[in-house]
Amino acid sequence: MPGLVPPVADEREGLLAFLAHQRQVLKLAAYGLTDDQARLAATAGPLSVGGLIKHCAATETHWIDILLQRPAMGVPQDYAATFQLADDETLAGVIERYDAVATATAAAVALIPDLDDPVPVPKGVPWFPADVDAWSVCWVLLHLIEETARHAGHADIVRESIDGATAFPLMAAAEGWPETPWMKPWRPQRPPVSML
Repeated sequence: MPGLVPPVADEREGLLAFLAHQRQVLKLAAYGLTDDQARLAATAGPLSVGGLIKHCAATETHWIDILLQRPAMGVPQDYAATFQLADDETLAGVIERYDAVATATAAAVALIPDLDDPVPVPKGVPWFPADVDAWSVCWVLLHLIEETARHAGHADIVRESIDGATAFPLMAAAEGWPETPWMKPWRPQRPPVSML
């Protein structure tokens, strides 16, 4: 995936393309990490690269549940656990789940004829506006882009704290870009584990 989203034909394609791009840059933060490194909270906080990917998969599922007005399947009772790659989970496994969530999101959005269709605001959630009855499908997708981009930034910081790797050299390595005087693809001390 290039560093920028390619031109899009319409709003729906644009929203899904920007969401896909943010998912991809989040997953790039995991490129070449072992499961142990993906669990590592390398900053002062508890966030890990694997945990952030797991959380974004759960959060996106939760929002698609809201969008489709079906019982919540995405966010488990232990919200904090969505930020942690458990000992019995693998980085490859959470990335596979995230890819499946992306496919399910695209399928759900394809079922909706109008991005202005209302999405009822769940009641009793303190951070949801009490005076708003509905968001639009477009609003939900914009929020997913915002949420994913926020956590992709967190993942960039955690990854850089693990081994100094940053987004564009990781992208260059993952995509096999040639080395240039201004861009050197990231190179591990050991063979990379492809997660993309």
